[in-house]
Amino acid sequence: MAAANGVRRIWVGQNGLLSTPAVSAVIRERVAADGSKANGAFILTASHNPGGPHEDFGIKYNMENGGPAPESVTDKIYQNTTTIKEYLIAEGLPDVDISTVGVTTFSGPEGQFDVDVFDSTSEYVKLMKSIFDFGSIQKLLASPNFTFCYDALHGVAGVYAKRIFVEELGAKESSLLNCVPKEDFGGGHPDPNLTYAKELVARMGLGKTNESDPPEFGAAADGDADRNMVLGKRFFVTPSDSVAIIAANAVEAIPYFSGGLKGVARSMPTSAALDVVAKHLNLKFFEVPTGWKFFGNLMDAGMCSVCGEESFGTGSDHIREKDGIWAVLAWLSILAYKNKDNLGGGKLVTVEDIVRQHWAKYGRHYYTRYDYENVDAGGAKDLMAHLVKLQSSLSEVNGIIKGIRPDVSNVVNADEFEYKDPVDGSISKHQGIRYLFEDGSRLVFRLSGTGSEGATIRVYIEQYEKDPSKTGRDSQDALAPLVEVAIKLSKMAEFTGRSAPTVIT
Repeated sequence: MAAANGVRRIWVGQNGLLSTPAVSAVIRERVAADGSKANGAFILTASHNPGGPHEDFGIKYNMENGGPAPESVTDKIYQNTTTIKEYLIAEGLPDVDISTVGVTTFSGPEGQFDVDVFDSTSEYVKLMKSIFDFGSIQKLLASPNFTFCYDALHGVAGVYAKRIFVEELGAKESSLLNCVPKEDFGGGHPDPNLTYAKELVARMGLGKTNESDPPEFGAAADGDADRNMVLGKRFFVTPSDSVAIIAANAVEAIPYFSGGLKGVARSMPTSAALDVVAKHLNLKFFEVPTGWKFFGNLMDAGMCSVCGEESFGTGSDHIREKDGIWAVLAWLSILAYKNKDNLGGGKLVTVEDIVRQHWAKYGRHYYTRYDYENVDAGGAKDLMAHLVKLQSSLSEVNGIIKGIRPDVSNVVNADEFEYKDPVDGSISKHQGIRYLFEDGSRLVFRLSGTGSEGATIRVYIEQYEKDPSKTGRDSQDALAPLVEVAIKLSKMAEFTGRSAPTVIT
């Protein structure tokens, strides 16, 4: 189809394996022998969903800045699908062996046509080496008291894990789990969280069986390697805390940021842990709707260096996608920096130490998400309308809350989140309903998907605790009062008929 439509050359990653972050890097960094660069890219991906012939198969288009196509482009693509009468295809082009690096030249219907198969990892590895101090990470991984584990969940990250962690950084091959990419992800669900990364969770001592000596550091990727989960020994790092901790330590620990951060950003449902860091470090801060393209706009304008979202996505302005391996290298860099004087056998500063030190300095944002999946779409809309109506009288809201839980702080602001992009002026409305409390806690309600299969209501519950003596509490205990308020204030059972969420993260 490319040849038939007059495309001069296409680039294909070896064996068809390119991570989403690597695609962004290739668009931005790779230059052909004749000086040409890519105009964009098609990514065939199941992302973080089960894949294979009977599961998810998505097509995504990335623009020449390396980021996902904005709505203005995807809307035009959709409009074309409603009117298209025919498509062009070049018959008779021979097959190209995409397992072999090299350029194959054809005579296509529009003239010369080249297929350039290139090493999937080289461009990306080069970029990572320009960002991080690989020498200091090497020393950390070689230390006798540091152990490491990485789970690719049979996604594309396996290719990069072997090249970066084993070949470049000297980790043992045995530290890699599920790093052979499989079209169906080995029958698994390649979403890097505590529910689906079962093998890594068990290895890190967080499973039901008691692992005797878990590694010091563990991480997982999703199917296309743009999401990440970070774990310490018997310790889970929330994605909201992860981006805040990376931002707080970036200038000291990561050479790429040694000149300072331009600004930081998070998606609206993500906890406000990053806000506190931004305020403390006097950084520009942006709260954007869910969707990486909003971060991309800020980065293109030179306004944002580090960003993240609660759904296990973290990244920086080195590309225009979230980047799972970048996030792991960022954490390894922070660990290497914190342990630079005790790698010979002294007591390690652990992942848990770093997180607890962060809470002691900035406070802790206890955080959870409740998903009510496949609820009646009409009931879901009524629930959201009820929450919007309540916002017209905060005194009434606070009266209801005190009747539910007298120990919960007052709501000082409530709105339906709307975002005006500071770069292009575009406005995104109806992005979620927020209740903001006097003590820095938040409740956020979002509606996701309203097709024939029903809707998903997502409830984000966040309790902020500044008192260092209370930042070590069990998360469920700390959140229990706000959880009760969220469920009763929204009349969840009444509108949806659900007594419990489908998924808790």
